Amino acid sequence: MKRLFLCATIMFATTTLTFAQWSSGRPDGHAPIQVMGDHTHTRGEIMFSYRFMLMNMDGNGDGTDEVSAASLLRPNGGAYMVAPETMPMQMHMLGAMYAVSNDLTLMLMLPYQSSEMDHVTAMGGTFTTESSGLGDIKLSGMYNVYAGGRSKSHIQLGVSIPTGSTEEKDVTPMSNGNEVTLPYPMQIGSGTFDLLPGITYLAQSDDFSFGSQLNGVIRLGENDQEYSFGNRLGFTNWLGYRLSDVFSPQLSLTFLNWGDISGESPDLAMANANDVVHTVDPDLKAGSRLDLGLGLNIQGPEGPLHDLRLGVNFDLPIYQNLDGPQMWNKGILTFGLQYTIH
Repeated sequence: MKRLFLCATIMFATTTLTFAQWSSGRPDGHAPIQVMGDHTHTRGEIMFSYRFMLMNMDGNGDGTDEVSAASLLRPNGGAYMVAPETMPMQMHMLGAMYAVSNDLTLMLMLPYQSSEMDHVTAMGGTFTTESSGLGDIKLSGMYNVYAGGRSKSHIQLGVSIPTGSTEEKDVTPMSNGNEVTLPYPMQIGSGTFDLLPGITYLAQSDDFSFGSQLNGVIRLGENDQEYSFGNRLGFTNWLGYRLSDVFSPQLSLTFLNWGDISGESPDLAMANANDVVHTVDPDLKAGSRLDLGLGLNIQGPEGPLHDLRLGVNFDLPIYQNLDGPQMWNKGILTFGLQYTIH
């Protein structure tokens, strides 16, 4: 009888402990799909991912106000010969995660980016420039520093490798048919090695998952074009609801802050000195933004699809403060697939 009671006690304790552990095996166990490096894996696990991101830059902003492209042009009292109107940017991101141990997970991210920028000139003409190519490859390590029942935390340290081009060129109405270096926002890469530090906290209840992530981008030196992009800081908080074993609606709030460009590209200095367009001015790049995200995570049902996840998220900027004029962000749509091999 005592032996039976002891076995029952151990089984109950084990069941309670297992139930009380934080779990990624729920639809709300992963962050909204736009959040990178939100979780670690157990030893030997591999996760492959694909993300498609569409960012819509439409119009211009200065401070917290949206301003029209026409108001930036010289005939209308503005300072510039050319003003950007729209800049849709698409990114395809392949990712892989591998757990070296129960505490250390490695992550690799390979982006491919394409951008277009539509312009209007002071004379009323219009033109479009384009750029595309492989972006900067990112390699990170995530290490668990705390695990206490239904909450856990990990730190992240990574490096961004300058594989993306900083020499993208295209033809403009003023280039006499020759290709010229495109402004900073149209370049694919940073041209610098960058540090990628971060820390993430996760917690769960029976029906909800909460996460908080602080991350940054720290530029290391200048690129071959004699400049470096500003450092970046991001702070994201999210809440997921376990609607069922398959579906989890997600709500997130992300604060972003970024600095001006340090230095200046010699290829863009003349255009900047003559106030051709604000996108060539390295001192008009800093700003901050607050995004409200709405998303949905879908996890495959029990069976062969259980390790497959689908996520979709839309980030809507609800506050922008730009050291402008700069292009105005109208939203970011992210779609992604994740597959885990145990």
